[in-house]
Amino acid sequence: MDRVDTDQSSTPVATRPGGSERGTDRGLPVNWALARRTATTLMPPGPQVDPGVAAELVERLRTDSATAEGHVREITGLGAGLPLLPADVLDRSAWATAALDGMRALTADAQMPYAPKAARAVTGTAAGVQVGGLLSYLGARVLGQYDPFGGPDGAGRLILVAPNVYAAQQAMDVASEDFALWVCLHEATHRLQFTAVPWLRDHFSAQVSQLLSIREPDADRLRRLPEAIRSLRDSGGDPLALVELLQGPEQKAVLDRLLALTTLLEGHADHVMDAVGPAVVPSVATIRERFTARRRGGSWIDRLLRTLLGVEAKMKQYAVGAAFVRHVDTEIGMAGVNRVWESPETLPTRAELDEPAEWLARVA
Repeated sequence: MDRVDTDQSSTPVATRPGGSERGTDRGLPVNWALARRTATTLMPPGPQVDPGVAAELVERLRTDSATAEGHVREITGLGAGLPLLPADVLDRSAWATAALDGMRALTADAQMPYAPKAARAVTGTAAGVQVGGLLSYLGARVLGQYDPFGGPDGAGRLILVAPNVYAAQQAMDVASEDFALWVCLHEATHRLQFTAVPWLRDHFSAQVSQLLSIREPDADRLRRLPEAIRSLRDSGGDPLALVELLQGPEQKAVLDRLLALTTLLEGHADHVMDAVGPAVVPSVATIRERFTARRRGGSWIDRLLRTLLGVEAKMKQYAVGAAFVRHVDTEIGMAGVNRVWESPETLPTRAELDEPAEWLARVA
């Protein structure tokens, strides 16, 4: 899960031909090496920073990430006894490489329709360029990310992108120490979600694999295309509306569960990072106000790209998820909020995220 400045995201294994089912391939047909080369080639350079300032920021982010998780544990009551570990602080290109490794791991078990080697290579080339281009755009905006499937052993990795943290702090003209810790609070919450809730990592991975593995006849998709195009127009260009209407019933059910989960994860982290309060981050109110304004800004080209890439939909996730957690916290406290982590069955549905009282009635 990741924090993206103005468009947070964040958002999901060399491909291995021959899946466990006859007539399938395992893993997405993506040329991951090409994706990496594309991302690093197109990645905008980071800000010019004095080496001493850069070194100080890197060390602060490493230590703040562990400090932040201690504060998150006090607020949430989760994770007692787990080690407090520093984050990996990377530049933009290194983040792109790490993101690709996480995507490969997350999608490794997806069962895809069998394709001849030559056709798969062509598809993989096109997908590699597209994925690399997407990461080059996000790589200049991502502040941090917890990847549940990253790291040398695949057990999870907390990453902070130093050049982007510096650029955002400078653009918003907020206190450097406060902003670094504030960013760390969000990502440390994501790490705690996955490390303190034993079943969450496998549940998330299984839902992604199931969504990618469901196949539906093309004719059924084509029948829904006119309605999907109308929905895209009526929603003001929201790509999520198009994706949802092109899904079959089984796909939509899985997508609903995934969207509900990611909305909860992001909203929970946003609520916690602000709940820590001014005693820990003195300028938290100013940071939140300026950060929210920055999310909404940008040139018309930037806003268009954010819409096309689904980043605007992710912004809505923060608002909906945070409102849900805030309501539950107000009604029954953070211990009550933690009921969402008891099992997959206690996770809120998409409808319940909009109507927290319905979730409270169901789990009471």
